[in-house]
Amino acid sequence: MFAAIPTRHGVFRARFSDLGLAELHFPGTFPGVPSVMSSRWSELTAAAVNTILNCERPDEFPPLDLNAHTEFRRRVWAQLLEIPLGATLSYHEVAERLGQRGAARAVGGACGANPIPLIIPCHRVLASGGLLGGFSGGLDWKRKLLSLEGIRYTEKGTDVPRAEQEFLALG
Repeated sequence: MFAAIPTRHGVFRARFSDLGLAELHFPGTFPGVPSVMSSRWSELTAAAVNTILNCERPDEFPPLDLNAHTEFRRRVWAQLLEIPLGATLSYHEVAERLGQRGAARAVGGACGANPIPLIIPCHRVLASGGLLGGFSGGLDWKRKLLSLEGIRYTEKGTDVPRAEQEFLALG
């Protein structure tokens, strides 16, 4: 089942399995129009998405269904859920927290495969030196989310000032 999640930044699309939220798509990235579903899970998802976009930590999340993914990816995503609002880790730091120092690229792969971005905050993971890195929702969304949280990052070797981050976030 699918649900439309309206926000001030556009309509997100959520897909639910029998076990919980399985996918979250950013506005403009989901092909077709999903059927409208109203349930406790869609209400929790909508509340969580809107709360995160208002730079607050949700009190409650819908159940997450990550069963179709590897154990390694689920471990990475569990680490990402621990990153507080307004903070970042590097791919290398996430790998170290997993006890796998040489797995920074694999962590990047797990971030890129994250089926529930925003709720599992892979946008808070940066490359070495605070470089922006990639993002499954697109770099414009990563810039916007980092800016909303007041996070400084480096893009193409240049520190992006807060005022420019805010300008980029408006686009």
